[in-house]
Amino acid sequence: TTAPSPPSRHFTLNFTLTNLQYTADMDVPSSRKFISTVKVINHYIDPLFKRSSISSVYTGCKVVRFRSGRARDDTGIDAVCSYKNNVSLARFDREKVYRELSTMTNGVTKLGHYSLEKNSLYVDG
Repeated sequence: TTAPSPPSRHFTLNFTLTNLQYTADMDVPSSRKFISTVKVINHYIDPLFKRSSISSVYTGCKVVRFRSGRARDDTGIDAVCSYKNNVSLARFDREKVYRELSTMTNGVTKLGHYSLEKNSLYVDG
């Protein structure tokens, strides 16, 4: 028999892009715009976590919602990320993960070709 796989744990990741214009079709998870934007966002998020302290247990992020930001060209992003609850990870340290993401995004200013709203990054364990 095989050992049961460790249960997954989840944390939320929220941030705002200041150069991605929010449109109403981003509210519809089955829309082309939603699906293509999710792919692009994951293309930038995944490598960050794969270079972080949780890389060995990280299993992925799922964008659950886009929301209109304060300015016209702002889009807020809410994602749920998962990791294996592993003995090697003493506990999920959201502050450490936040600091690592902050460093990897140039002080919360850049995500690929997107600009981040400086105070918008939020990691919640």
